[in-house]
Amino acid sequence: MEANRRLWPFRYTFLFSLVLLMAIWFGSMAIGVADTTWSDVWRALFSDEQGKQLDLIRELRLPRETAAAIVGAGLAVAGAIMQGMTRNPLADPGLLGLTAGANTALAMTMAFFPSAHYLIITVACLLGAAAGAGMVFGIGAARKGGFSPLRIVLAGSAVSALLFAAAEGISLYFHISKDVSMWTSGGVAGTSWKQLSIIIPLIVIGLTIAVLYSRQLTILSLSEDVAVGVGQKTTAVKVWLFVAVFFLTGASVAIAGNITFIGLMIPHLVRRIAGADYRFVIPLSATVGAIAMVLADTAARTIHAPFETPVAAIVAVIGLPFFLFVVRKKGRGFE
Repeated sequence: MEANRRLWPFRYTFLFSLVLLMAIWFGSMAIGVADTTWSDVWRALFSDEQGKQLDLIRELRLPRETAAAIVGAGLAVAGAIMQGMTRNPLADPGLLGLTAGANTALAMTMAFFPSAHYLIITVACLLGAAAGAGMVFGIGAARKGGFSPLRIVLAGSAVSALLFAAAEGISLYFHISKDVSMWTSGGVAGTSWKQLSIIIPLIVIGLTIAVLYSRQLTILSLSEDVAVGVGQKTTAVKVWLFVAVFFLTGASVAIAGNITFIGLMIPHLVRRIAGADYRFVIPLSATVGAIAMVLADTAARTIHAPFETPVAAIVAVIGLPFFLFVVRKKGRGFE
């Protein structure tokens, strides 16, 4: 009965977040250097009319804002999963080596396989994210008590610095630093429908796994002993949740580069609204993360128009103070 009472208010909250996301996503395509209106966006989406403004919306802004939404959803859910699994309030794909590993794999692929198809680059990013996380958690597990929040964050910072340096070294040695920097600087400018056709299914797979294992994640986030006590197969649950994180993070880096703090901030904000039950945290993190990224990308296009401002910089301006706030609160954040 208590669960039903909580479920109904959450349904309204989630529905409101979906409506807000659609409104912001729709409105973002009417904002930019080119003179476009909401009417142009409507006609571009729901009619077969042709025209310069309509083609600009269909071929440039629509895939770009769609990419921003799915990347925001993916990174936010990945952060929520990592915080729940590790019981570490500072967990974030960008802070624990995943994005750095994906960036290094991307640089290696561009250096050794310059004509690689986008699908190959995406697979490389997935493997790189797995390798980066493996290094961080391997260091954390090297001694007793290694999975403490502070030690994991320190290991993540060290591994991330190492991998980013490796990616930079590869870029300089093979004279591809400009190409790699343009890819990894953080942003969704220039996203094509061909890229989205590869990335969207991977993000959807990751989100689906996260939703299916959200109940188990709630129990795991309390204590591993509790999870074992209620008969949960913790190893299998962790494997599937890690698979979800790798899909979400690797695919996001493959399309948007290095964007940190979305996975840290959004789950904290969402838990303030939805509580600690990951059946509610996961879907709401997806919509709120998507809203945050669409707003950040819209700001990136308009703050210094006609020039682009890196999305990663805009997110970091908000994310770094939030990170320091969570540290000062000893991990409690807004909870």
